[in-house]
Amino acid sequence: MTQDSPLPPDLGARIDALFARWAQPNSPGAAVSVTRHGREIHRGCYGMADIAHGVPIDERTVIRIGSQTKQFTVLLALMLEAEGRLSMEDDVRRHLPWLPEYPESVTLRHLAANVGGLRDFLEIMILGGLPIAAPSTRAWARRIIGGHGGVNFRPGTDLIYCNTGFFLLSEIIEQVSGKTFNQLLEERITGPLGMRDTRLMPRDSQILPRLADHHTRGPDGWHKAQWGTVLGGEGGMVSTIEDMKVWLANLDAPKVGSPEMIARMSAPGAVIDGIPSPYGLGLVTCRYRGLASIGHGGGVAGGRSESVRFPEAGIGIVILGNTDDMGPFSLARRILDVVQGDEVGPPRTQAATERLKRAVGLYRAEGGDDVFGVAVKDGQPVFISNGNGGIPIEQVGDGTFVPERGIVPLEFTPRDDGDMDTSWFGHPRRFRRLSDTALPAAAGLAGRYADAATGFEAEIGKQAGETVLRLCTPHGVWETALEARAPDLHLALPRRVLADTPPPAIEAGGWEFTVRLMADGIVLNNDRTKHLLLARAA
Repeated sequence: MTQDSPLPPDLGARIDALFARWAQPNSPGAAVSVTRHGREIHRGCYGMADIAHGVPIDERTVIRIGSQTKQFTVLLALMLEAEGRLSMEDDVRRHLPWLPEYPESVTLRHLAANVGGLRDFLEIMILGGLPIAAPSTRAWARRIIGGHGGVNFRPGTDLIYCNTGFFLLSEIIEQVSGKTFNQLLEERITGPLGMRDTRLMPRDSQILPRLADHHTRGPDGWHKAQWGTVLGGEGGMVSTIEDMKVWLANLDAPKVGSPEMIARMSAPGAVIDGIPSPYGLGLVTCRYRGLASIGHGGGVAGGRSESVRFPEAGIGIVILGNTDDMGPFSLARRILDVVQGDEVGPPRTQAATERLKRAVGLYRAEGGDDVFGVAVKDGQPVFISNGNGGIPIEQVGDGTFVPERGIVPLEFTPRDDGDMDTSWFGHPRRFRRLSDTALPAAAGLAGRYADAATGFEAEIGKQAGETVLRLCTPHGVWETALEARAPDLHLALPRRVLADTPPPAIEAGGWEFTVRLMADGIVLNNDRTKHLLLARAA
């Protein structure tokens, strides 16, 4: 179907069906807008902004947009660069000398492109025993960032999504402009565009006109969700469906920011081993069914969102959800399927689906600690990783697949021998299948471990028949159960805190990180924190 073909006559009903599970008087939901060539062809408001008081979501409901904030942060930085107040090639320590000495120079461009290699401060908070729901401050976040001079990789050589980079960028734009993020945002972007309901809302406890409650599903029904951390340019903004339509239109035909700035944001932020990164400067560019896709999503306490353009088809999609059980990245692609008249679902043959179902299990990088898996959810194969409950899987070649997520440049192919071949930025790597059941804990695992640079200390021992790792850090204390799936590799699982609240299953991505036993210590590793070594203590 071409971009000028007639729209399906039942377009609205088919898009409504995608959101039917949330379109209930006792459920949170979403506001959705779909445009083609600038004309809105569908608008839907599903579920409730406030379940307790029966207030439905409408086009003026204010909802968190999470990491969509990053594109606004980058545009502000580019505007300040155009005035000579900063350069995207500046070393970050030129502006923030309180940062630790990194092994190599990390530039503002590295930060904006998610290729700086810094560790994600939100992940470090969680690893360090400071729950993201616990009250904290920006000063505390600076302390966490300042205490981690170790990096995940050399700048510009890999891509790992990193909130630290955008935290630092927002600190810098406030510093060089002499204004708060909100003042600069309103002066440069939201004011000129008339986006009256779009702003930074640092704390979930704040009250704004028409602000939706944000929700998470508990074992006994819906709960209001809040984080205690104070959010900035990494993910703290709120908006409405009307305002985000204006923003998408501005990205197509800029009224604020120059066309050159928008082009820089959309272009690959790095070329890694000859392959362009899907992450630009605050925007993600990938392809779906042969069409270029440019946008960004967001995930915060009780909220999920996506704003994306498919320029070749003239399609723009905005989804703002006030629940964390929604996958807007995939939902936007299902909407595109409907608009384009394609079969709804990730492109995949039935034979490929059956092949994936036979490959259900966990896989570990040969000679490394990275782990991912394939599981079945609602009858369909999904991709899982630590803390991720299941991403739809798209077929991109004969027996080759990708997780349906724009910033994971991973291709994988199940092997006949039960292992998995993968490619990450063109690098081939074999992943070995892990045991489907728990193995005995590695001999010699018990003991004490520490990293003097970060202040992380760990003790591993037996408690009530479980192997338990207890982490003590400058930020807090917490415990996790260890389950061996290889002779030297253990999954760190959340412990049951309440008798009626079981931790998430491993098959739903219910592990926090991996723990590998070495001769002289242990290595902690997950999707955003790589190779954190704790040496064995005397």
